Amino acid sequence: MDLTLTPSTRVHPLPKPVVLCILDGVGLGAKDGGDAVHLAKTPTLDRLFSGPQATQLAAHGPAVGLPGEGDMGNSEVGHNALGAGRVFAQGAKLVNAAIADGGAFGETWEWLTQSGTLHLLGLLSDGNVHSHIKHLLAILDRAAADGVQRVRVHILTDGRDVGSRTSLTYIRQLQEHLDHLGAQGVDYRVASGGGRMLLTMDRYEADWEMVQRGWDAHILGQGRHFDSAEQAVQTLYDEDPKVNDQYLPAFVIAEGGEALGRVQDGDALLFFNFRGDRALEISRACEVIGMQRAGSVPIDGRDAPSFRYAGMMEYDGDLHIPQRYLVAPPAINRTVGQYLVANGKRSFAISETQKFGHVTFFFNGNRSGLLDAELEQYVEIPSDNVSFDTAPRMKAVEITDRVVQEVGSGRWDHIRLNIANGDMVGHTGALDATVEAMECVDACVARIEAAVLEAGGVLLVTADHGNADDMWMRNKDGSPKQQADGPVPRTSHTLAPVPFALVDASGHWALDVPADPGLANVSATLLVLMGLEPPADYLPPLVRPA
Repeated sequence: MDLTLTPSTRVHPLPKPVVLCILDGVGLGAKDGGDAVHLAKTPTLDRLFSGPQATQLAAHGPAVGLPGEGDMGNSEVGHNALGAGRVFAQGAKLVNAAIADGGAFGETWEWLTQSGTLHLLGLLSDGNVHSHIKHLLAILDRAAADGVQRVRVHILTDGRDVGSRTSLTYIRQLQEHLDHLGAQGVDYRVASGGGRMLLTMDRYEADWEMVQRGWDAHILGQGRHFDSAEQAVQTLYDEDPKVNDQYLPAFVIAEGGEALGRVQDGDALLFFNFRGDRALEISRACEVIGMQRAGSVPIDGRDAPSFRYAGMMEYDGDLHIPQRYLVAPPAINRTVGQYLVANGKRSFAISETQKFGHVTFFFNGNRSGLLDAELEQYVEIPSDNVSFDTAPRMKAVEITDRVVQEVGSGRWDHIRLNIANGDMVGHTGALDATVEAMECVDACVARIEAAVLEAGGVLLVTADHGNADDMWMRNKDGSPKQQADGPVPRTSHTLAPVPFALVDASGHWALDVPADPGLANVSATLLVLMGLEPPADYLPPLVRPA
């Protein structure tokens, strides 16, 4: 594929570097007492986002390939859009269509259901970021229709993409569905569970112990015994009134002292999450240990059964993880990163562990590794393994130190970075910590801005989705939902637009906002600033020569 682009002669000299600073989870909110972005003392961001070279971008719903306007954006689809230049149908939309037309229930489904017990593992909520309960219910209906007699469901409680203590709502909905199917003569039961941030759903190999805890509960049936998932969650709530669904300890449903859903030789397991980043490690463990395939994982596989494994989607298209899946992922091609290396541009990408894959893998259209080792460098700053409300600065300062160094080096045409604080601290629901996180972010952006201006470059500041902009759960009229000690904390993303600001001391560039701008317009913007005419099918740039 020829990715050569026509050089532009509209502005010379070209700025160098062109820096894309992604403030993860920083939306434009209601500017009230629940808006940590507004409450924080952020003189630099206030100036940038209210100036003449600023606008806002859509970062949710159809603008990032999700089904409807009520679908919150997330870091995966946000970075896909930032790097793709066009809008591709994303996980939830693809799965909806494949379930509706039966495409999900092809060869892999038949392979899974020609085994012993079918185990279904995934995040139980309607957050529509990693999974949706309606997909699970549809799979259960199809299994019953296809004559599958025994199913065990292993649930991960959410509290992050939905309300912080809402898991009982989804458990009751699931149990009602299982009871309905059970009345038809099948044996479908919940078997294990626990919080998504304590077991199974690690990402970027930050904490394999999470995966081990999930393996022990879901695969081996090891954990604290309860009679039902509802009893388990209610007991854990009662024992710790402050515990969030994200951090519920592992639990196992048992009868007569025996785990109800330990995976046995000859069984099959489907991971029904559609998003890839938090599905890769458990997929690797299941394929290497359960499927006895080549490779290694830091999981204790002793006493492991031999079982079939598949994912809802292919979570890594380069590494082909997993090898079997129900729904093909979006085929994102001709990303801005590919165009840059094909046209000889040098790029540097950096973030801490929690978002490193977003400025590399997702930004590059779900491709692992460097696109061109001669022209690119990727740097990961290891994240601390802590609850981020206890360390709201995260690694923003360390990232900024390195970005300032690289801006001054003159080596790069393009630098992109993700500062994770707004999202990761926002997910804790801790308002004061998120305010502190945003103040740290502001100080870091000030340093980056100064370095870029000194180097004669251009700085673009934006975000991938909202989160820190609304730390309260809301009633339909927008007022905060209340509990005994104040507003109910919100731990999920938001539907807010995100900011976009252009910083260019040369005066050569001006904001030029097309109709209905979204994250995907950023790709063409990068190309134009680096002297390349964007492909005809890219969404238009957000800047023009002044």
